[in-house]
Amino acid sequence: MNIAGKHYRTIWLGADGWSVEVIDQTLLPHVFEIMRLTNVAEAASAISTMVVRGAPLIGATAAYGMALAAQADASDGGLQTAYDELLATRPTAVNLRWALDDMRGRLLAVSQGQRRELAYARAAEICDDDVATCQGIGTHGAALIAAAYERTGKQGPVNVLTHCNAGWLATVDWGTALAPIYTAHDAGIPVHVWVDETRPRNQGAALTAYELGSHGVPHTVIVDNAGGHLMQHGMVDLCITGTDRTTAHGDVCNKIGTYLKALAAHDNGVAFYVGLPHSTIDWTLGDGVAGIPIEQRDGAEVSHIHGVTETGQGATVRLIPEGSGVGNYAFDVTPARLVTGLITERGVCPASREGLVGLYPEQAANAA
Repeated sequence: MNIAGKHYRTIWLGADGWSVEVIDQTLLPHVFEIMRLTNVAEAASAISTMVVRGAPLIGATAAYGMALAAQADASDGGLQTAYDELLATRPTAVNLRWALDDMRGRLLAVSQGQRRELAYARAAEICDDDVATCQGIGTHGAALIAAAYERTGKQGPVNVLTHCNAGWLATVDWGTALAPIYTAHDAGIPVHVWVDETRPRNQGAALTAYELGSHGVPHTVIVDNAGGHLMQHGMVDLCITGTDRTTAHGDVCNKIGTYLKALAAHDNGVAFYVGLPHSTIDWTLGDGVAGIPIEQRDGAEVSHIHGVTETGQGATVRLIPEGSGVGNYAFDVTPARLVTGLITERGVCPASREGLVGLYPEQAANAA
């Protein structure tokens, strides 16, 4: 994606050929800064502190974290230590485990002297695959937006509501939920996006709005609880969100508040789609509500908020009274029955075991 006329991915290899560089997303949208990662601890910290976030990008960062491990200590023990440290960073996003299992399995299968080169090559492949996958999601999802445009009689823009940030900042490039929007916009279909602010970290207001504005896509930031009202008044044509983990039966785990949007969409007859890459499907799980671990993060994300003052100075302020308890559940699970369809790189399918296996027949024996 382009920032100030220059194309960026969210993660790339440094000029020295071994360090890893990422965009520090904790500073956006007010400051654009690149962070250099030189060891496993720094990669793990970047994931846990949300310098990088979004399930696909977490997986890509973990892959490069294993490459940094192989750079420092390519022994079996060194790789296992790195694997454990990285796996402990974020419990919900399944791409993390997927990337780590892939990297560990491949590296342990070759001699220690071959591991460094293989690790960097495979991490780069994972990143390139994510880009191609997201482009596929964009193609298939844009067809849904085009169909919505036809249904309006080509009168006015297609209004899409999205929650959190599932754009290029959440992946290596293009995004999942936003890829169809970018693809449709670039094809000349008028699109307008309702951007949920997405408390508590405001990834919609800070990151999705930043992305869409940089790409020239019309958008409006709304408070998280406005979506149902807009749907009641016919102001939303379809919803598209991302997902951090999707079960083999089509349950979707995404940023807290997604479930409520799906309920509102269901009640108002608005299509609710989810964009996801193959790496986000957890084939071992059927029931997402019972089986997906929900991360609980630092309460300060709820009790305080960061922004810039009218003079441009960064500031963090307290929102709640001293002494009030805080709960910070980072994700919720939307049951498959509320999901109109899953948009993958292979096409769009029903949110069901049959739908997913239809697109990924090679997983039939593994699907819960």
